[in-house]
Amino acid sequence: MNFEYRISTPRENFYDITAQVREAIAKSGVKDGMAVVYCPHTTAGITINENADPDVVLDMLLGLDRAFPDRPEFRHGEGNSAAHLKAGTVGSSAVVIVSDGKPVLGTWQGIYFCEFDPPRSRKFYVKVI
Repeated sequence: MNFEYRISTPRENFYDITAQVREAIAKSGVKDGMAVVYCPHTTAGITINENADPDVVLDMLLGLDRAFPDRPEFRHGEGNSAAHLKAGTVGSSAVVIVSDGKPVLGTWQGIYFCEFDPPRSRKFYVKVI
């Protein structure tokens, strides 16, 4: 079963979408299986990481900025090559095990939509099987 969600991303950030994934799983009726969370954009991604300490997200953004700074020699005409590099590194999807109708996540884990080229109106999909 496929579910589509929309998200507004006013700034570069990791947006917690765990609640939407839980909702999709609940609506699907699947008790044991998996959920695939997918982002169809080339300058955004999906990741699973800590959601208890907001400094983790800040540190990840700082690390990605340091690893992929905007460079004057980039040739992509839109000027967002660093966003493409970040999105390619993070990846466009995550798979979560579903058990007893709930996502199997660690105590401190959350699912994030990662925006690297704001502001945007984005979408992501959750497929529960």
